[in-house]
Amino acid sequence: MVARVWSLMRFLIKGSVAGGAVYLVYDQELLGPSDKSEAALRKAEEVVPPAMYQFSQYVCQQTGLEMPHLPAPPKINFPNFRDSWNSGIISVMAALSVAPTKAREYSKEGWEYVKEHSK
Repeated sequence: MVARVWSLMRFLIKGSVAGGAVYLVYDQELLGPSDKSEAALRKAEEVVPPAMYQFSQYVCQQTGLEMPHLPAPPKINFPNFRDSWNSGIISVMAALSVAPTKAREYSKEGWEYVKEHSK
């Protein structure tokens, strides 16, 4: 009984996290124009490091442990990053769009090969 409840709780937590991520992406319009995605990335770059520092200070204060100072995150050149990201997405989507056709062609070639060599 406890295992089922725990399993259900894990499923609900994972579903909530996934739903929250989908909502965040939709709310911030990250799948829209690249200008909005770039703005969200810049905003996150400004907000996340101070938040991580505050959280680490809180954890240190609560636990009495000392955390070593982490190096600064690398700077990303946005225009090159955006071009690389877009070309990667275009390549992946192009491959996914021809995948069924290629699978059919390869299976047909394989079937012909098997028929030819089984005689």
